[in-house]
Amino acid sequence: MSETELLVKQTEGAYAWVYKLVTDIPYEKWDFIPEGVESNVSWQVGHLIISYYYHSVMVITGHQTDILQQIPMKDYSQLFHNTLAQVCVGQTQPQLLKEQLNLMAQKSINIIRSLPAEELEKPLVTTPMPHPVAKTKFEALDWNIKHTMWHCGQLAILKRIVHERYDFGLK
Repeated sequence: MSETELLVKQTEGAYAWVYKLVTDIPYEKWDFIPEGVESNVSWQVGHLIISYYYHSVMVITGHQTDILQQIPMKDYSQLFHNTLAQVCVGQTQPQLLKEQLNLMAQKSINIIRSLPAEELEKPLVTTPMPHPVAKTKFEALDWNIKHTMWHCGQLAILKRIVHERYDFGLK
């Protein structure tokens, strides 16, 4: 298995976990912020939309006009980057966020899949905000997987509090 194939497989796995966790949380519970958690499902999903874009698209191939026409990244950056979850309450529609997350995931996977192995060690596309941990495309894609799984942990806690514990099929 090539490095690119491994990155695709791991990214698909991380994205599948996000989807599994958020799929059956009722939309009316997405904006609820549990005491002590200081986050909600809407913020987590919005944050993942912009993080997928940044870590696996923008620093890999540059801005993608098709995505920018379908997802208000600038607005989402203000709602879901370095903000409190309270800021996004009532500002988005959960169903639309979920659709946009899926769109962003597909774009991300398609870009990763298209990368030749020699491209992975190349420097990132220059952006106004330097990448917090990566210098190469491989490092950015690797971080995207880790960052996504970090948020899966937060989503699992939120899911358990606002709806139900995740069923791993052991019941």
